[in-house]
Amino acid sequence: MPKTTKIPFSNVRFYENIPRLDDVEQRLQRFLKDLRISRQEAEFSAGRISEDDKLAPHAIVSRREKIRIANRAMAYLERLHASTGMDHLKDQDRARLEGLRHGLTVSGISNEHEADVVASSLHEEMPWMAPATECVWHAMRRSVRCDEPGFRFPALLLVGPPGIGKSFWARRLAEYLERPTSMVEATSEPASFSIVGSQRGWANGEPGKVVTTILREKNASPIVVVDEVEKAGDVYSSKGIRFSITDALLPLLELSTASTWHCPYFRIQFDMSWVGWVLTANSIEGLPEPLLSRCPPLQLSDISREDLQDFARREAERRKLPDLAISAIEESLASLPPRARLPSLRTVMRMIERAETIACMPTIH
Repeated sequence: MPKTTKIPFSNVRFYENIPRLDDVEQRLQRFLKDLRISRQEAEFSAGRISEDDKLAPHAIVSRREKIRIANRAMAYLERLHASTGMDHLKDQDRARLEGLRHGLTVSGISNEHEADVVASSLHEEMPWMAPATECVWHAMRRSVRCDEPGFRFPALLLVGPPGIGKSFWARRLAEYLERPTSMVEATSEPASFSIVGSQRGWANGEPGKVVTTILREKNASPIVVVDEVEKAGDVYSSKGIRFSITDALLPLLELSTASTWHCPYFRIQFDMSWVGWVLTANSIEGLPEPLLSRCPPLQLSDISREDLQDFARREAERRKLPDLAISAIEESLASLPPRARLPSLRTVMRMIERAETIACMPTIH
């Protein structure tokens, strides 16, 4: 089982109970009043003042002093709220950040044996994804040797034919590591806003999917899959300002800038350096050089007939499908002509899911 460690994810501070302005004023007035009464009694006991010289309790703090106390109480609370780093946020947004009070979990690798087991399981399941699995395997063993609190791996750009399971591999990696997953479909949504969010004040201002996943799962090390990154288009504001997926990703892919990343929605600094990034593409055509320099492409080959059949059998067995259903899936794949185009992994998964649905249907008498 992967180890977990708590880290301070943001630079905000939380206080158990921030007093109200009235309470601070009354406390300061009461302190000054009690102090002066005690001093007055000491002066009276020493014979330095008479009974007539004593001030009445209601007059011992003047109106002018009460105004000064009110101003000081206001200044104290303003400084206290400013020290939280959240004084610019609405109550609703502060409540969303409450989960950061005691830090967030990052998932790590306990020992090198665990790293070997995860890599071996991934490779056995999807051997055609060997370049990606090997990269992650080396990163897992390195994190153990360096005794890091969590497991980091370099951002991956998986390039290969469509339908070979690049996104599925990333999700399976997250399952083995017991880390949450966030999916960004670059072709169907403005990827830059989906990743980093948009500024508060916009009509549709929201934090991005990555921050939302982190806050929801209370885990600072999700695996984020950006699917078909090469097809992400640019978005332009009404003022002609361009927002591209590269602009959004570059600061998050560098360890030094990701650890001090500034969220445009919350306007707070977050440590995003533990996020695992897996970008998928069918080709590198159109991808900018700054992105390629941070994510050297891992070229993947097409899936073979044997690998596809083995995967279908293992996945069906993992879902505990009946032997009859497993045999039907195997026969369907084996019956394809030798020169026929193989179905994609996505199609095979749909076959397995359909078989699972049928197998779980109640018998009608």
